[in-house]
Amino acid sequence: MTSESGVDPATQAFLGSLVADAVAMPVHWYYDQAALDRDYPELAAATASDSPYLPPRSPHSGSILWRSHWTPPSKKFDILREQAQYWGQRGIHYHQFLAPGENTLNFRLAAELFDQVRRHRDYDAERWLDRYVAVMLEPGWHRDTYVEEYHRHFFTNLAAGRKPINCGVTDVHIGGLVPVPALVAALGPRHPQLREIVRQHVNLTHKDPDVLDAADTLAQILGEVLPRPEAPARSPAEAAAALRTAILEHGRDWISAAKLAAWKDLDDRRLVGGTLSSACYIDEAFPAALALAYRHAGDVTAGVVANARCGGDNCHRGAVVGSLLAASTPVSPALLARLEAFARVAGSR
Repeated sequence: MTSESGVDPATQAFLGSLVADAVAMPVHWYYDQAALDRDYPELAAATASDSPYLPPRSPHSGSILWRSHWTPPSKKFDILREQAQYWGQRGIHYHQFLAPGENTLNFRLAAELFDQVRRHRDYDAERWLDRYVAVMLEPGWHRDTYVEEYHRHFFTNLAAGRKPINCGVTDVHIGGLVPVPALVAALGPRHPQLREIVRQHVNLTHKDPDVLDAADTLAQILGEVLPRPEAPARSPAEAAAALRTAILEHGRDWISAAKLAAWKDLDDRRLVGGTLSSACYIDEAFPAALALAYRHAGDVTAGVVANARCGGDNCHRGAVVGSLLAASTPVSPALLARLEAFARVAGSR
């Protein structure tokens, strides 16, 4: 079964995560929603037809890159390179050199993982780590100014002589979920070892038990929602209902029908950024992402735009929101056409 875009449903779910990241990229880590609206007024009315992909604009009024510092352990393991000059400065946009429709670093790595697993038709942690180290040290492989903390810890440990398999750290951020849709798409949602592989892979960089449980939950929901080849086609309403049911069933440790009912009168931005933190910490970021996916089931564009407009760590929440929505509802071909990574992902075999 393939979608209108010519890809299988699991790959479409992965593409949904990339779409959500690219839409959120210019407004990533805006915690002041009024400032977000002032700097990106067109996002409020964005639809698939007029393109919610926008360029990052400087200065980023909420940027805290000025207080971020990292000293590479050696020139050989310098993963900041030419971007280091912007650290410690005020107003610097975290993704200042990316173009509309382009993905941030963690999602570029997810696309690399997807391609490798598809090519080899299986997953191998050490093979992935070799590729991860190679691309992170390759000049020009990515153009992101900000490089997340877990990457910096990993390469500090690598420079100290640890084997790559032992370089991960305890990290409590939702960014650890970014590779999950890629693995589900590359291996297939019915792969007998999928959940074990997801945990193994996320544990390479994010050894926090809550992040690992959230990754497992996301894999389970995707596996439940993605249609089986032999199953009859579902109507849009049936697909949206199936997503909501799966979120409540598999996400019960994170969200509940009672909580969703209590929040029903809150708009998205009062819920995420008010009742629930819009920050990156998994304990609230994952329930926030599940709530947005539940609310916007049946409408990918509305959901990814809503996630972006909530601000905070919207790029990494987008791994959850975008993949779940796209697992049950087709992504607009116009949205996919303007996604920089689409041709590579769609052509990966």
